[in-house]
Amino acid sequence: MEDLGGKTILLTGASRGIGAATARELGAAGAHLVAHYGSHRDGAVEATGAVPDERKLLVQADLAQPGAARVLWAEALAWRGRIDVVVVNAAIAPQTPLDGSDEEWDDGWAETFRVNVLEPASLVREAVRHYLEAGGGTVISLSSWAAQRGSAIASLPAYAASKAAIKNLTQTIARNYAGEGVLAFVVAPGIVRTRMSEISAVARGGVDAVNAALALGEMVPPEEVARVIAFLAGGSCRHLTGATLDVNGASYIR
Repeated sequence: MEDLGGKTILLTGASRGIGAATARELGAAGAHLVAHYGSHRDGAVEATGAVPDERKLLVQADLAQPGAARVLWAEALAWRGRIDVVVVNAAIAPQTPLDGSDEEWDDGWAETFRVNVLEPASLVREAVRHYLEAGGGTVISLSSWAAQRGSAIASLPAYAASKAAIKNLTQTIARNYAGEGVLAFVVAPGIVRTRMSEISAVARGGVDAVNAALALGEMVPPEEVARVIAFLAGGSCRHLTGATLDVNGASYIR
């Protein structure tokens, strides 16, 4: 396990799935954790239950609202006066089918890009400006294998596009600010065993059918993604900056 003692980490979407697993991992590694949640406070409380009170701060923010990320950043920064790592994890995946109504299409794209791209981009901007003043820091963004190959689910084009956008933003940060001590990494999971994946599996014949199509015969455990995030947060491999780490059990090899 990485030793993250002394680091203050802001994690978005800490109440479910990868975010909840990551909250547990970062807390166990000794980090001071700012755990963001949208509406599911109970999930964030549970995920951070083992973290001592003095090492955690739970912050609510609705990333569907313009400007929410800046308010989140300000509250997180005020806690300890410095943030060392930002983990951009919160995301949604509403249906945006080509054969749906115009309203469903327009609203779905707008909501997806607000939550998955626009507010995260504002958060990353705040973080990088802070890092440039503080002498460095780390951005870790959660993308998806859908950003590399497109979604296998025809009704999720907005989600796939949003994950490609956050990947490119993170790579742009890495290329332009490495010399100032800003590290930026992309984690691109395949199908992770989360509530969202189990719901979307219905469109692909159910969980058993999805597992049968995967090289390891199972979805990625969220705890494995969390361990990759914790490793990157440790900052021990600076020359990985800009890299995209695929976590998909050899089901998609680039």
